[in-house]
Amino acid sequence: MPQVNTLTASVPWLEVRSTPQDWDDADPALLATMLGQLHLIRAFEETVLELAGAGLVHGPAHSSIGQEGGAVGSIVGLRTSDGVNGSHRGHHQFLAKAISHVSPSLDLAALVTADIRTVLSRTLAEILGLAPGFCSGRGGSMHLQWHEAGALGTNAIVGGGVPFAAGNAWAQRHAGTDDVTFSYFGDGAVNIGSVLESMNLTAAWDLPLCFFIENNLYAVSTSVAEATGEPRLSGRGPGFGIPAWRVDGMDPLAVHLATAQALAHLRAGNGPAVIEAEVYRFFHQNGAYPGSAFGYRSKDEEAAWRSRDPLARVATEMTSRGLLTDDAAVREQATGAMAEVAADLLEADPDGKPGSRRIRPGLWPERTFVDVGVRGDARELDGGRTLELAGYTGELTERSLVECAAAVMGRRMETDERYVVLGEDVHKLAGGTNGVTKGLPARFPGRVLGTPISENAFAGLGGGIALDGRFRPVVEFMYPDFMWVAADQVFNQIGKARHMFGGTSAVPLVLRTKVAAGSGYGSQHSMDPAGIYATSPGWRIVAPSTPFDYIGLMNTALTLDDPVLVLEHVDLYPTTGQVPVDDLDYRIELGRASVRREGSAVTVLSYLSMVNHALEAVEQHGIDAEVIDLRWLDRASLDWETVGASIRKTNTVLIVEQGAVGTSYGGWLSDEINRRFFDWLDQPVQRVHGSEASPSISKVLERAAIARTDEVLAALERVATMEV
Repeated sequence: MPQVNTLTASVPWLEVRSTPQDWDDADPALLATMLGQLHLIRAFEETVLELAGAGLVHGPAHSSIGQEGGAVGSIVGLRTSDGVNGSHRGHHQFLAKAISHVSPSLDLAALVTADIRTVLSRTLAEILGLAPGFCSGRGGSMHLQWHEAGALGTNAIVGGGVPFAAGNAWAQRHAGTDDVTFSYFGDGAVNIGSVLESMNLTAAWDLPLCFFIENNLYAVSTSVAEATGEPRLSGRGPGFGIPAWRVDGMDPLAVHLATAQALAHLRAGNGPAVIEAEVYRFFHQNGAYPGSAFGYRSKDEEAAWRSRDPLARVATEMTSRGLLTDDAAVREQATGAMAEVAADLLEADPDGKPGSRRIRPGLWPERTFVDVGVRGDARELDGGRTLELAGYTGELTERSLVECAAAVMGRRMETDERYVVLGEDVHKLAGGTNGVTKGLPARFPGRVLGTPISENAFAGLGGGIALDGRFRPVVEFMYPDFMWVAADQVFNQIGKARHMFGGTSAVPLVLRTKVAAGSGYGSQHSMDPAGIYATSPGWRIVAPSTPFDYIGLMNTALTLDDPVLVLEHVDLYPTTGQVPVDDLDYRIELGRASVRREGSAVTVLSYLSMVNHALEAVEQHGIDAEVIDLRWLDRASLDWETVGASIRKTNTVLIVEQGAVGTSYGGWLSDEINRRFFDWLDQPVQRVHGSEASPSISKVLERAAIARTDEVLAALERVATMEV
């Protein structure tokens, strides 16, 4: 018979319940503050449901009624400098943090101060989509952010905000504070990859993040028992070496006590924690109907949970101890304040039924505000020194592109301690898989971070670091194809964060990756992602093709307060070019292309390694082509001045890229050229690109799938012989 040993978790997994003695010992001011917050949040949510029923809330109204105890009990003990983010059902989390910020202690006899009224008004305005809202009406019900209060932003993607919270926790720890971050999410998010990846990453790095699970038993209508084999969701924590607490979320004091234990662990620098609060939403996923109306839970079940209302629990305990004489008066203050707040935002609808209301027209955002803040205005570049190789008069030397990549990153880290580099294997292998971080780990301990293989988690962590503002992350995806496993963080979170939260939040993140077409790595390691990023909001894109340009473009990318994709190509790493002997500080101007060859017969637009292939093909063909290295590829930064001047001269365009036709950059670019310069074109925009298929491992099939000099040469011949 084999020897069998029972294994146990390396960390505690605890259940916390309050006792009568705990209520006796509780600070009366704490209980009063919790009760006041509970009433304010309940009255707020009732108002939202009322307005939603009247058709005044555009979009969903995910009510937190019934779940307030978890948020209030956990947030009441936090500091303003502690961070909180949450889920689509996040009004209670946001309000608890915002109210605690403006009024850490509440007086039940004078509950609604001017500051609290402002919080209620701006939050309701945001949910109604109005300009006075915290995010200028863009966030609505599911995207509430107020950085000043430590409210980092609620999130409509299930589990999507958790990696950002991990990044905030990283920034807190590495800034030398003992502040912490709480990320709130429901039972439905517990099985999401971004949550589990973040648990692993924060545990590996001992980050002060509390994973707060609001287990309300249902993900819309699917029960926890249907969704997982372990319905005690806090059990996820010990599996990652994270201590966990399970608590009755309908008992705000019990939540507060469990949170106090978790906070002691977090603030001591011992790593993350998990708290599971069992709560219950009194209504359906969205709107004012109970879940029983949709048949997935019974009225008896709902009645049993309603009898455990967290507001009633706190009021009863306070009353029995002589700490409260008139709970109705507290509620009346909260409901009265919300009636006044709503009245300020609404007016009688002259075209509606008697008694109907409408939004005050002057409170809507201006239509011209629609695209403001998709990216920043780049004022952070003002005063910087820009340079082109043709204008440099100092001493030059030959260096490879990969050497320049490591050198310029080292220079920026040397001169600015805010820069940190993270990605898979960037801290080892003598500079990562290609040498781009060579020498940096030894020079900058703790600032070159090798991550687990979890792009979803570490990309989002980078986004959270960027939004915090104290550090400037440089994230590496070893191959661009890996963006697909992190697509939510890259496109829904990082790319949209500035605009979604009102247009003012800087997101200074650089994402480096290398195109490996032609290197034999096959279908899942060889894509050119430029077309995907160019058609996704928020991102800037640079694509350096020479060592000199790499230095200048990377410096500009690292200075911008927007997320910037820096594209590299494996074919270019060993190529050499002239660069200054002792100047790694210059920038290349934002939005400035480079004319690599002047000509009058055709405008050839290209980037990365295909610039050299285009020049080679032009030389072989003999056509008088103007070859433009775009360098900046996103729609906000592309150099239309240079491109337009060339098109008006040549009247013919050839777009040259290497990657597959389906996700190609040229598809977007040719459409935009037709819109802008149709009257100047003598023939349709011509294109060079790869096949529909992704490159294969077979050398023959890989070559057939991508474009190089021969394909450009054939396209130039088509252009030259086309009758116009």
